[in-house]
Amino acid sequence: MSSLLNKFLPKTEFESYEDFKSNFKVEYLENFNFAFDVVDEYADKYPDKVGLVWCNDDEDRIFTFKDLKDYSNKTANFLRECGIKKGDRVILTLKSRYEFWFCLLALHKLGAIAIPATHMLKTKDITYRIENAGITMAICIEENNVPDYFDRAHEKLGDIKLLKAFVGSGEREGWFNLREGIEKASPKFERPTGEDGTKADDLSFGLFSSGTTGLPKMVNHSYTYPLGHIITAKYWQRVMEDGLHYTVADTGWGKALWGQIYGQWIAGSAVFIYDYDRFDAAHMLDKASKHGVTTFCAPPTIYRFLIKEDLSEYNFSTLKYAVTAGEPLNPEVYNRFYEFTGLKLREGFGQTETVAAIANFPWIKPRPGSMGKPSPGYELVLLDKEEKPCDVGEEGEICFKIDNGRPLGLFTGYYRNPEKTREACHEGYYHTGDTAWKDEDGYFWFVGRNDDIIKSSGYRIGPFEVESAVISHPSVLECAITGVPHPVRGQVVKATIVLARGYEASEELKKEIQNHVKGVTAPYKYPRVVEFVDELPKTISGKIMRVEIRAKDMENQG
Repeated sequence: MSSLLNKFLPKTEFESYEDFKSNFKVEYLENFNFAFDVVDEYADKYPDKVGLVWCNDDEDRIFTFKDLKDYSNKTANFLRECGIKKGDRVILTLKSRYEFWFCLLALHKLGAIAIPATHMLKTKDITYRIENAGITMAICIEENNVPDYFDRAHEKLGDIKLLKAFVGSGEREGWFNLREGIEKASPKFERPTGEDGTKADDLSFGLFSSGTTGLPKMVNHSYTYPLGHIITAKYWQRVMEDGLHYTVADTGWGKALWGQIYGQWIAGSAVFIYDYDRFDAAHMLDKASKHGVTTFCAPPTIYRFLIKEDLSEYNFSTLKYAVTAGEPLNPEVYNRFYEFTGLKLREGFGQTETVAAIANFPWIKPRPGSMGKPSPGYELVLLDKEEKPCDVGEEGEICFKIDNGRPLGLFTGYYRNPEKTREACHEGYYHTGDTAWKDEDGYFWFVGRNDDIIKSSGYRIGPFEVESAVISHPSVLECAITGVPHPVRGQVVKATIVLARGYEASEELKKEIQNHVKGVTAPYKYPRVVEFVDELPKTISGKIMRVEIRAKDMENQG
Protein backbone atom coordinates (compact mmCIF):
# COMPACT_ATOMS: atom_id res chain seq x y z
CA MET A 1 0.00 0.00 0.00
CA SER A 2 1.57 3.28 -1.12
CA SER A 3 -0.81 5.75 0.48
CA LEU A 4 -0.51 7.34 3.91
CA LEU A 5 -4.17 6.98 4.89
CA ASN A 6 -3.39 4.43 7.61
CA LYS A 7 -1.04 6.93 9.20
CA PHE A 8 -3.98 9.23 9.95
CA LEU A 9 -7.08 7.00 9.94
CA PRO A 10 -7.61 4.08 12.35
CA LYS A 11 -10.33 2.93 9.95
CA THR A 12 -10.25 3.64 6.21
CA GLU A 13 -13.14 1.60 4.77
CA PHE A 14 -16.79 1.91 5.75
CA GLU A 15 -19.87 -0.20 5.05
CA SER A 16 -22.49 2.53 5.01
CA TYR A 17 -23.00 6.26 5.34
CA GLU A 18 -24.03 5.75 8.95
CA ASP A 19 -20.81 3.81 9.61
CA PHE A 20 -18.80 6.58 7.94
CA LYS A 21 -20.57 9.36 9.85
CA SER A 22 -20.12 7.64 13.21
CA ASN A 23 -16.66 6.09 12.92
CA PHE A 24 -14.56 8.29 10.66
CA LYS A 25 -11.72 9.72 12.76
CA VAL A 26 -8.46 11.51 11.98
CA GLU A 27 -5.42 11.21 14.26
CA TYR A 28 -2.35 13.43 14.00
CA LEU A 29 0.55 14.81 16.02
CA GLU A 30 0.50 18.34 17.42
CA ASN A 31 3.32 19.41 15.08
CA PHE A 32 1.70 18.03 11.90
CA ASN A 33 3.05 19.72 8.77
CA PHE A 34 1.85 18.42 5.40
CA ALA A 35 5.10 19.17 3.57
CA PHE A 36 7.24 17.14 5.98
CA ASP A 37 4.76 14.52 7.17
CA VAL A 38 3.23 13.63 3.82
CA VAL A 39 5.35 14.78 0.88
CA ASP A 40 8.77 14.09 2.40
CA GLU A 41 7.59 10.81 3.87
CA TYR A 42 6.45 9.65 0.43
CA ALA A 43 9.81 10.77 -0.97
CA ASP A 44 11.66 8.68 1.62
CA LYS A 45 9.44 5.57 1.39
CA TYR A 46 8.38 5.64 -2.27
CA PRO A 47 10.74 8.04 -4.09
CA ASP A 48 9.52 7.03 -7.56
CA LYS A 49 5.83 7.44 -6.74
CA VAL A 50 4.29 10.05 -9.06
CA GLY A 51 2.77 13.08 -7.35
CA LEU A 52 2.22 15.64 -10.10
CA VAL A 53 1.51 15.24 -13.83
CA TRP A 54 1.69 18.68 -15.41
CA CYS A 55 1.21 19.88 -18.96
CA ASN A 56 0.45 22.93 -21.05
CA ASP A 57 -0.12 23.09 -24.79
CA ASP A 58 3.60 22.68 -25.54
CA GLU A 59 5.18 20.70 -22.71
CA ASP A 60 4.64 17.73 -20.36
CA ARG A 61 6.36 17.26 -16.99
CA ILE A 62 6.08 14.46 -14.43
CA PHE A 63 7.22 15.00 -10.83
CA THR A 64 7.79 12.17 -8.38
CA PHE A 65 7.59 12.76 -4.65
CA LYS A 66 11.40 12.71 -4.56
CA ASP A 67 11.33 15.55 -7.11
CA LEU A 68 8.77 17.44 -5.05
CA LYS A 69 10.82 17.07 -1.89
CA ASP A 70 14.01 18.28 -3.58
CA TYR A 71 12.36 21.18 -5.40
CA SER A 72 10.45 22.33 -2.32
CA ASN A 73 13.67 22.16 -0.28
CA LYS A 74 15.50 24.21 -2.91
CA THR A 75 12.64 26.72 -2.98
CA ALA A 76 12.60 26.95 0.82
CA ASN A 77 16.35 27.65 0.84
CA PHE A 78 15.99 30.28 -1.87
CA LEU A 79 13.13 32.03 -0.06
CA ARG A 80 15.08 31.95 3.19
CA GLU A 81 17.98 33.63 1.39
CA CYS A 82 15.55 36.28 0.17
CA GLY A 83 14.64 36.96 3.80
CA ILE A 84 11.41 34.98 4.25
CA LYS A 85 10.93 33.54 7.73
CA LYS A 86 8.25 31.93 9.86
CA GLY A 87 5.07 34.01 9.98
CA ASP A 88 5.77 36.07 6.86
CA ARG A 89 2.94 36.29 4.34
CA VAL A 90 3.69 35.48 0.71
CA ILE A 91 1.19 35.98 -2.10
CA LEU A 92 1.38 33.37 -4.88
CA THR A 93 0.03 34.48 -8.25
CA LEU A 94 1.26 31.57 -10.33
CA LYS A 95 -1.77 30.48 -12.38
CA SER A 96 -1.13 26.72 -12.78
CA ARG A 97 2.64 26.75 -13.16
CA TYR A 98 4.30 23.81 -11.43
CA GLU A 99 6.29 26.30 -9.34
CA PHE A 100 3.11 26.87 -7.34
CA TRP A 101 3.51 23.42 -5.73
CA PHE A 102 7.20 24.04 -5.02
CA CYS A 103 6.40 27.38 -3.37
CA LEU A 104 3.40 26.19 -1.34
CA LEU A 105 5.35 23.26 0.11
CA ALA A 106 8.39 25.47 0.73
CA LEU A 107 6.32 28.00 2.66
CA HIS A 108 4.86 25.19 4.78
CA LYS A 109 8.40 24.05 5.56
CA LEU A 110 9.48 27.57 6.51
CA GLY A 111 6.37 28.20 8.58
CA ALA A 112 5.53 31.17 6.37
CA ILE A 113 1.94 31.88 5.34
CA ALA A 114 0.94 31.27 1.73
CA ILE A 115 -1.74 33.44 0.15
CA PRO A 116 -2.79 32.06 -3.25
CA ALA A 117 -4.28 34.64 -5.63
CA THR A 118 -5.56 34.74 -9.17
CA HIS A 119 -3.42 36.14 -12.01
CA MET A 120 -6.45 38.20 -13.09
CA LEU A 121 -6.02 40.73 -10.27
CA LYS A 122 -5.40 44.35 -11.22
CA THR A 123 -3.52 47.09 -9.35
CA LYS A 124 -6.37 48.03 -6.98
CA ASP A 125 -7.01 44.36 -6.13
CA ILE A 126 -3.33 43.73 -5.41
CA THR A 127 -3.06 46.91 -3.34
CA TYR A 128 -6.06 45.84 -1.28
CA ARG A 129 -4.56 42.39 -0.62
CA ILE A 130 -1.10 43.67 0.26
CA GLU A 131 -2.58 46.12 2.77
CA ASN A 132 -5.15 43.75 4.27
CA ALA A 133 -2.92 40.68 4.50
CA GLY A 134 0.34 42.40 5.50
CA ILE A 135 2.16 40.74 2.61
CA THR A 136 5.97 40.48 2.76
CA MET A 137 6.66 38.93 -0.66
CA ALA A 138 4.96 38.46 -4.02
CA ILE A 139 5.74 35.55 -6.35
CA CYS A 140 4.01 35.73 -9.72
CA ILE A 141 4.00 34.63 -13.34
CA GLU A 142 5.81 36.90 -15.80
CA GLU A 143 3.09 37.10 -18.47
CA ASN A 144 -0.29 38.87 -18.56
CA ASN A 145 1.41 42.06 -17.24
CA VAL A 146 1.13 40.63 -13.71
CA PRO A 147 4.54 41.99 -12.53
CA ASP A 148 3.55 45.44 -13.82
CA TYR A 149 0.41 45.41 -11.68
CA PHE A 150 2.48 44.46 -8.63
CA ASP A 151 4.97 47.23 -9.39
CA ARG A 152 2.17 49.79 -9.62
CA ALA A 153 0.63 48.54 -6.37
CA HIS A 154 4.06 48.71 -4.72
CA GLU A 155 4.52 52.31 -5.90
CA LYS A 156 1.02 53.24 -4.75
CA LEU A 157 1.75 51.90 -1.26
CA GLY A 158 4.81 54.14 -0.88
CA ASP A 159 7.52 53.04 1.54
CA ILE A 160 6.17 49.55 2.24
CA LYS A 161 8.83 46.86 1.83
CA LEU A 162 7.80 44.17 -0.63
CA LEU A 163 10.06 41.41 -1.92
CA LYS A 164 9.19 40.30 -5.46
CA ALA A 165 10.02 37.22 -7.55
CA PHE A 166 8.80 36.20 -10.99
CA VAL A 167 8.59 32.92 -12.90
CA GLY A 168 10.22 33.41 -16.28
CA SER A 169 13.53 34.05 -17.97
CA GLY A 170 16.01 36.91 -17.91
CA GLU A 171 16.11 39.77 -15.45
CA ARG A 172 13.64 42.35 -14.16
CA GLU A 173 14.68 45.36 -12.11
CA GLY A 174 13.72 45.00 -8.46
CA TRP A 175 12.75 41.35 -8.86
CA PHE A 176 14.26 37.94 -8.11
CA ASN A 177 14.16 35.30 -10.83
CA LEU A 178 12.46 32.38 -9.05
CA ARG A 179 13.54 29.63 -11.45
CA GLU A 180 17.18 30.71 -11.40
CA GLY A 181 17.10 31.02 -7.61
CA ILE A 182 15.62 27.54 -7.19
CA GLU A 183 18.16 25.89 -9.50
CA LYS A 184 21.09 27.41 -7.60
CA ALA A 185 19.78 26.49 -4.13
CA SER A 186 20.62 23.36 -2.14
CA PRO A 187 18.16 20.42 -2.14
CA LYS A 188 18.91 19.81 1.56
CA PHE A 189 16.63 21.43 4.13
CA GLU A 190 16.39 20.43 7.78
CA ARG A 191 13.01 20.52 9.49
CA PRO A 192 12.97 23.51 11.85
CA THR A 193 12.43 22.73 15.52
CA GLY A 194 11.57 24.62 18.67
CA GLU A 195 10.34 28.17 18.13
CA ASP A 196 11.14 27.93 14.43
CA GLY A 197 9.00 24.82 13.94
CA THR A 198 5.27 24.74 13.28
CA LYS A 199 2.34 23.46 15.30
CA ALA A 200 -0.82 21.93 13.87
CA ASP A 201 -2.93 24.89 15.00
CA ASP A 202 -0.57 27.55 13.59
CA LEU A 203 -1.79 29.65 10.67
CA SER A 204 -0.72 27.94 7.46
CA PHE A 205 -2.29 30.00 4.68
CA GLY A 206 -4.93 32.57 3.89
CA LEU A 207 -7.41 32.60 1.04
CA PHE A 208 -9.31 35.65 -0.07
CA SER A 209 -12.96 34.73 -0.60
CA SER A 210 -14.11 34.95 -4.19
CA GLY A 211 -16.07 38.06 -3.39
CA THR A 212 -19.50 37.41 -4.94
CA THR A 213 -20.72 40.15 -2.61
CA GLY A 214 -18.66 43.03 -1.22
CA LEU A 215 -14.90 43.13 -0.76
CA PRO A 216 -13.20 39.74 -0.34
CA LYS A 217 -12.26 38.62 3.16
CA MET A 218 -9.10 36.67 3.95
CA VAL A 219 -9.99 33.25 5.31
CA ASN A 220 -7.45 31.80 7.77
CA HIS A 221 -6.66 28.08 7.84
CA SER A 222 -4.33 26.10 10.09
CA TYR A 223 -1.93 23.25 9.35
CA THR A 224 -4.73 20.74 10.05
CA TYR A 225 -6.66 21.90 6.96
CA PRO A 226 -5.04 19.30 4.62
CA LEU A 227 -6.28 16.52 6.92
CA GLY A 228 -9.83 17.79 6.56
CA HIS A 229 -9.52 17.16 2.84
CA ILE A 230 -9.17 13.41 3.37
CA ILE A 231 -12.98 13.47 3.28
CA THR A 232 -12.96 15.61 0.14
CA ALA A 233 -10.55 13.40 -1.79
CA LYS A 234 -10.97 9.84 -0.53
CA TYR A 235 -14.68 9.72 0.23
CA TRP A 236 -16.27 12.29 -2.10
CA GLN A 237 -13.96 12.50 -5.14
CA ARG A 238 -13.08 8.82 -4.62
CA VAL A 239 -9.49 9.26 -5.74
CA MET A 240 -7.64 6.02 -6.35
CA GLU A 241 -4.31 4.86 -4.99
CA ASP A 242 -1.78 5.42 -7.79
CA GLY A 243 -4.59 6.95 -9.86
CA LEU A 244 -4.63 10.39 -11.51
CA HIS A 245 -7.06 13.00 -10.23
CA TYR A 246 -8.02 16.15 -12.15
CA THR A 247 -9.74 19.09 -10.48
CA VAL A 248 -10.28 21.97 -12.89
CA ALA A 249 -9.18 25.05 -10.96
CA ASP A 250 -6.75 27.93 -11.12
CA THR A 251 -4.36 27.97 -8.14
CA GLY A 252 -5.74 31.39 -7.19
CA TRP A 253 -8.99 29.69 -6.18
CA GLY A 254 -9.42 27.72 -2.97
CA LYS A 255 -10.81 24.83 -5.03
CA ALA A 256 -7.25 24.11 -6.15
CA LEU A 257 -6.46 23.16 -2.56
CA TRP A 258 -9.56 20.98 -2.53
CA GLY A 259 -8.42 18.96 -5.52
CA GLN A 260 -4.81 19.50 -6.53
CA ILE A 261 -2.64 18.61 -3.55
CA TYR A 262 -3.71 17.80 0.01
CA GLY A 263 -6.32 15.07 0.26
CA GLN A 264 -5.34 13.50 -3.06
CA TRP A 265 -1.72 12.98 -2.03
CA ILE A 266 -2.62 11.69 1.43
CA ALA A 267 -4.90 9.12 -0.25
CA GLY A 268 -2.11 8.06 -2.61
CA SER A 269 -3.30 9.59 -5.90
CA ALA A 270 -1.28 11.74 -8.26
CA VAL A 271 -2.82 15.00 -9.47
CA PHE A 272 -3.14 16.18 -13.07
CA ILE A 273 -2.72 19.82 -14.03
CA TYR A 274 -3.47 21.32 -17.43
CA ASP A 275 -2.05 24.84 -17.50
CA TYR A 276 -4.07 26.41 -20.31
CA ASP A 277 -4.04 30.07 -21.32
CA ARG A 278 -7.66 30.11 -22.47
CA PHE A 279 -10.33 27.59 -21.56
CA ASP A 280 -11.34 25.32 -24.42
CA ALA A 281 -13.57 22.37 -23.55
CA ALA A 282 -12.33 20.25 -26.45
CA HIS A 283 -8.65 20.79 -25.58
CA MET A 284 -9.30 20.01 -21.93
CA LEU A 285 -11.08 16.76 -22.80
CA ASP A 286 -8.26 15.81 -25.12
CA LYS A 287 -5.54 16.37 -22.48
CA ALA A 288 -7.45 14.57 -19.73
CA SER A 289 -8.23 11.52 -21.85
CA LYS A 290 -4.70 11.25 -23.26
CA HIS A 291 -3.12 11.32 -19.80
CA GLY A 292 -5.54 8.73 -18.40
CA VAL A 293 -7.35 10.74 -15.72
CA THR A 294 -9.17 8.37 -13.33
CA THR A 295 -11.20 10.79 -11.19
CA PHE A 296 -12.50 14.21 -12.14
CA CYS A 297 -13.93 17.28 -10.41
CA ALA A 298 -15.15 20.51 -12.00
CA PRO A 299 -17.77 23.19 -11.34
CA PRO A 300 -21.11 22.89 -13.17
CA THR A 301 -19.98 25.76 -15.42
CA ILE A 302 -17.33 23.45 -16.92
CA TYR A 303 -19.73 20.51 -17.29
CA ARG A 304 -22.19 22.78 -19.12
CA PHE A 305 -19.52 23.41 -21.74
CA LEU A 306 -18.40 19.77 -21.84
CA ILE A 307 -21.83 18.37 -22.67
CA LYS A 308 -22.05 20.71 -25.67
CA GLU A 309 -19.05 18.90 -27.18
CA ASP A 310 -19.27 15.62 -29.09
CA LEU A 311 -18.23 13.42 -26.16
CA SER A 312 -18.27 10.33 -28.36
CA GLU A 313 -14.92 11.47 -29.79
CA TYR A 314 -13.12 11.08 -26.46
CA ASN A 315 -11.84 8.08 -24.55
CA PHE A 316 -13.39 7.91 -21.08
CA SER A 317 -12.25 4.34 -20.38
CA THR A 318 -9.89 5.35 -17.55
CA LEU A 319 -12.41 7.69 -15.90
CA LYS A 320 -14.07 5.96 -12.93
CA TYR A 321 -15.65 8.77 -10.92
CA ALA A 322 -16.77 12.38 -11.41
CA VAL A 323 -18.01 15.01 -8.98
CA THR A 324 -18.97 18.68 -9.00
CA ALA A 325 -19.22 21.65 -6.64
CA GLY A 326 -19.07 25.44 -6.69
CA GLU A 327 -22.61 26.03 -7.97
CA PRO A 328 -25.68 23.79 -7.87
CA LEU A 329 -25.79 21.11 -10.56
CA ASN A 330 -28.61 21.38 -13.09
CA PRO A 331 -30.40 18.03 -13.67
CA GLU A 332 -30.06 18.58 -17.42
CA VAL A 333 -26.27 18.56 -17.08
CA TYR A 334 -26.38 15.49 -14.82
CA ASN A 335 -28.49 13.54 -17.30
CA ARG A 336 -26.45 14.46 -20.38
CA PHE A 337 -23.12 13.59 -18.73
CA TYR A 338 -24.52 10.25 -17.54
CA GLU A 339 -25.80 9.52 -21.03
CA PHE A 340 -22.31 9.97 -22.54
CA THR A 341 -20.08 8.49 -19.82
CA GLY A 342 -22.23 6.18 -17.71
CA LEU A 343 -21.06 8.11 -14.62
CA LYS A 344 -23.45 9.64 -12.13
CA LEU A 345 -22.15 13.06 -11.14
CA ARG A 346 -22.00 13.43 -7.38
CA GLU A 347 -22.47 16.92 -6.06
CA GLY A 348 -20.79 18.35 -2.99
CA PHE A 349 -20.97 21.56 -0.99
CA GLY A 350 -18.33 23.61 0.73
CA GLN A 351 -16.84 27.07 0.90
CA THR A 352 -13.48 28.76 1.09
CA GLU A 353 -14.05 28.45 4.84
CA THR A 354 -14.57 24.66 4.81
CA VAL A 355 -13.64 21.37 3.17
CA ALA A 356 -16.35 19.21 1.56
CA ALA A 357 -18.97 19.66 4.28
CA ILE A 358 -21.94 18.08 2.48
CA ALA A 359 -21.66 15.55 -0.33
CA ASN A 360 -23.16 12.65 -2.22
CA PHE A 361 -20.93 10.00 -0.70
CA PRO A 362 -20.57 6.56 -2.33
CA TRP A 363 -22.93 4.80 0.10
CA ILE A 364 -25.91 6.98 -0.82
CA LYS A 365 -27.78 7.11 -4.11
CA PRO A 366 -27.21 10.53 -5.70
CA ARG A 367 -30.28 12.64 -6.37
CA PRO A 368 -29.71 15.13 -9.22
CA GLY A 369 -29.70 18.64 -7.78
CA SER A 370 -29.15 17.53 -4.18
CA MET A 371 -25.93 18.37 -2.31
CA GLY A 372 -26.19 15.07 -0.47
CA LYS A 373 -25.64 14.55 3.26
CA PRO A 374 -23.27 16.07 5.87
CA SER A 375 -19.65 15.00 6.27
CA PRO A 376 -18.39 13.45 9.53
CA GLY A 377 -17.72 16.16 12.09
CA TYR A 378 -19.98 18.66 10.32
CA GLU A 379 -23.20 18.69 12.36
CA LEU A 380 -25.56 20.57 10.07
CA VAL A 381 -28.59 22.52 11.22
CA LEU A 382 -30.88 24.67 9.06
CA LEU A 383 -31.84 27.80 10.99
CA ASP A 384 -34.70 30.21 10.24
CA LYS A 385 -34.57 34.00 10.69
CA GLU A 386 -35.17 33.59 14.44
CA GLU A 387 -32.27 31.12 14.50
CA LYS A 388 -34.58 28.21 15.29
CA PRO A 389 -34.15 24.79 13.61
CA CYS A 390 -36.24 24.31 10.48
CA ASP A 391 -38.66 21.47 9.83
CA VAL A 392 -38.35 19.03 6.93
CA GLY A 393 -39.08 20.88 3.69
CA GLU A 394 -38.59 24.31 5.26
CA GLU A 395 -35.90 26.61 3.91
CA GLY A 396 -33.21 27.85 6.27
CA GLU A 397 -29.60 28.95 6.50
CA ILE A 398 -26.96 26.21 6.40
CA CYS A 399 -25.18 26.31 9.76
CA PHE A 400 -22.62 24.01 11.38
CA LYS A 401 -22.34 23.46 15.12
CA ILE A 402 -19.07 24.63 16.69
CA ASP A 403 -20.00 24.78 20.37
CA ASN A 404 -18.27 21.45 21.06
CA GLY A 405 -15.24 22.20 18.93
CA ARG A 406 -14.65 23.15 15.31
CA PRO A 407 -14.79 20.38 12.70
CA LEU A 408 -11.51 19.53 10.98
CA GLY A 409 -10.95 21.81 7.99
CA LEU A 410 -13.16 24.67 9.17
CA PHE A 411 -11.47 28.07 9.03
CA THR A 412 -10.12 29.71 12.16
CA GLY A 413 -11.45 33.20 11.38
CA TYR A 414 -11.14 36.15 9.03
CA TYR A 415 -7.75 37.84 9.18
CA ARG A 416 -7.84 41.28 10.81
CA ASN A 417 -11.63 41.22 10.75
CA PRO A 418 -13.02 40.14 14.14
CA GLU A 419 -16.39 41.75 13.37
CA LYS A 420 -16.95 39.55 10.29
CA THR A 421 -15.71 36.54 12.24
CA ARG A 422 -18.31 37.21 14.96
CA GLU A 423 -21.02 37.65 12.31
CA ALA A 424 -20.20 34.23 10.91
CA CYS A 425 -19.48 32.39 14.18
CA HIS A 426 -21.93 33.04 17.00
CA GLU A 427 -24.41 31.25 19.28
CA GLY A 428 -22.50 28.01 18.80
CA TYR A 429 -22.82 27.92 15.00
CA TYR A 430 -20.86 28.81 11.90
CA HIS A 431 -23.31 30.57 9.59
CA THR A 432 -22.57 29.94 5.91
CA GLY A 433 -24.88 32.55 4.41
CA ASP A 434 -26.35 29.87 2.12
CA THR A 435 -29.96 28.67 2.12
CA ALA A 436 -31.14 25.08 1.68
CA TRP A 437 -33.92 22.69 2.65
CA LYS A 438 -33.89 19.06 3.79
CA ASP A 439 -36.13 16.29 2.48
CA GLU A 440 -37.60 13.42 4.48
CA ASP A 441 -34.64 11.16 3.68
CA GLY A 442 -32.04 13.60 4.99
CA TYR A 443 -30.82 14.92 1.62
CA PHE A 444 -30.05 18.63 1.47
CA TRP A 445 -31.08 20.81 -1.46
CA PHE A 446 -29.42 24.13 -2.23
CA VAL A 447 -31.68 27.16 -2.73
CA GLY A 448 -29.18 30.01 -3.04
CA ARG A 449 -27.12 32.60 -1.27
CA ASN A 450 -29.30 34.52 1.18
CA ASP A 451 -28.76 37.65 -0.93
CA ASP A 452 -29.84 35.83 -4.10
CA ILE A 453 -33.32 34.77 -2.92
CA ILE A 454 -36.01 36.57 -4.95
CA LYS A 455 -39.14 37.81 -3.14
CA SER A 456 -41.98 38.24 -5.65
CA SER A 457 -45.67 38.74 -4.80
CA GLY A 458 -45.20 36.99 -1.47
CA TYR A 459 -43.26 34.05 -2.93
CA ARG A 460 -39.64 33.22 -2.09
CA ILE A 461 -37.93 32.02 -5.25
CA GLY A 462 -34.48 30.44 -5.25
CA PRO A 463 -32.49 31.11 -8.44
CA PHE A 464 -31.25 27.55 -8.86
CA GLU A 465 -34.58 25.89 -9.61
CA VAL A 466 -35.44 28.50 -12.25
CA GLU A 467 -31.94 28.30 -13.76
CA SER A 468 -32.32 24.54 -14.07
CA ALA A 469 -35.64 25.00 -15.86
CA VAL A 470 -34.22 27.59 -18.26
CA ILE A 471 -31.06 25.62 -19.04
CA SER A 472 -33.10 22.54 -19.93
CA HIS A 473 -34.17 24.41 -23.10
CA PRO A 474 -31.80 23.34 -25.92
CA SER A 475 -30.99 26.93 -26.92
CA VAL A 476 -29.51 27.83 -23.53
CA LEU A 477 -25.84 27.34 -22.72
CA GLU A 478 -25.76 29.29 -19.43
CA CYS A 479 -28.24 31.23 -17.35
CA ALA A 480 -28.26 33.47 -14.28
CA ILE A 481 -31.50 34.19 -12.44
CA THR A 482 -31.82 37.41 -10.46
CA GLY A 483 -34.55 39.63 -9.07
CA VAL A 484 -35.47 42.96 -10.67
CA PRO A 485 -37.33 45.60 -8.60
CA HIS A 486 -41.04 45.90 -9.48
CA PRO A 487 -43.49 48.51 -8.09
CA VAL A 488 -46.32 46.00 -7.50
CA ARG A 489 -44.68 42.57 -7.08
CA GLY A 490 -41.63 43.78 -5.13
CA GLN A 491 -39.37 41.85 -7.48
CA VAL A 492 -39.82 39.90 -10.69
CA VAL A 493 -37.63 37.10 -11.99
CA LYS A 494 -35.04 37.98 -14.63
CA ALA A 495 -33.10 35.48 -16.75
CA THR A 496 -29.75 36.56 -18.17
CA ILE A 497 -28.98 34.00 -20.86
CA VAL A 498 -25.98 32.91 -22.93
CA LEU A 499 -27.21 31.06 -26.00
CA ALA A 500 -25.71 27.85 -27.36
CA ARG A 501 -24.05 27.74 -30.75
CA GLY A 502 -26.50 27.96 -33.63
CA TYR A 503 -29.15 30.06 -31.86
CA GLU A 504 -29.87 33.79 -32.21
CA ALA A 505 -31.66 36.10 -29.80
CA SER A 506 -35.20 37.05 -30.75
CA GLU A 507 -38.56 37.90 -29.22
CA GLU A 508 -39.87 34.57 -30.47
CA LEU A 509 -37.08 32.65 -28.69
CA LYS A 510 -37.65 34.68 -25.52
CA LYS A 511 -41.35 33.69 -25.45
CA GLU A 512 -40.47 30.08 -26.25
CA ILE A 513 -38.07 29.92 -23.27
CA GLN A 514 -40.63 31.56 -20.97
CA ASN A 515 -43.34 29.07 -21.96
CA HIS A 516 -40.85 26.23 -21.58
CA VAL A 517 -40.12 27.29 -17.98
CA LYS A 518 -43.85 27.47 -17.18
CA GLY A 519 -44.14 23.85 -18.26
CA VAL A 520 -41.10 22.66 -16.28
CA THR A 521 -41.61 24.39 -12.92
CA ALA A 522 -44.29 26.37 -11.08
CA PRO A 523 -45.59 29.05 -13.52
CA TYR A 524 -45.14 31.90 -11.03
CA LYS A 525 -41.37 31.33 -11.20
CA TYR A 526 -41.01 31.99 -14.92
CA PRO A 527 -38.69 34.86 -15.93
CA ARG A 528 -40.78 37.89 -16.82
CA VAL A 529 -37.61 39.67 -17.94
CA VAL A 530 -35.13 38.00 -20.32
CA GLU A 531 -31.79 39.42 -21.46
CA PHE A 532 -29.49 37.68 -23.94
CA VAL A 533 -25.76 38.30 -23.37
CA ASP A 534 -22.44 37.01 -24.75
CA GLU A 535 -21.12 35.95 -21.33
CA LEU A 536 -22.03 35.98 -17.65
CA PRO A 537 -19.94 37.77 -15.02
CA LYS A 538 -18.08 35.18 -12.97
CA THR A 539 -15.49 34.91 -10.25
CA ILE A 540 -12.20 33.15 -11.02
CA SER A 541 -13.74 30.09 -9.40
CA GLY A 542 -16.49 29.98 -12.01
CA LYS A 543 -19.29 31.18 -9.74
CA ILE A 544 -21.83 33.45 -11.39
CA MET A 545 -21.68 36.97 -9.93
CA ARG A 546 -25.40 37.72 -9.69
CA VAL A 547 -24.53 40.79 -7.61
CA GLU A 548 -22.98 42.38 -10.71
CA ILE A 549 -26.09 41.71 -12.76
CA ARG A 550 -28.27 43.22 -10.02
CA ALA A 551 -26.00 46.25 -9.72
CA LYS A 552 -26.10 46.85 -13.47
CA ASP A 553 -29.90 46.58 -13.49
CA MET A 554 -30.19 49.07 -10.61
CA GLU A 555 -27.85 51.46 -12.42
CA ASN A 556 -29.94 51.22 -15.61
CA GLN A 557 -33.14 51.82 -13.65
CA GLY A 558 -31.65 54.73 -11.74
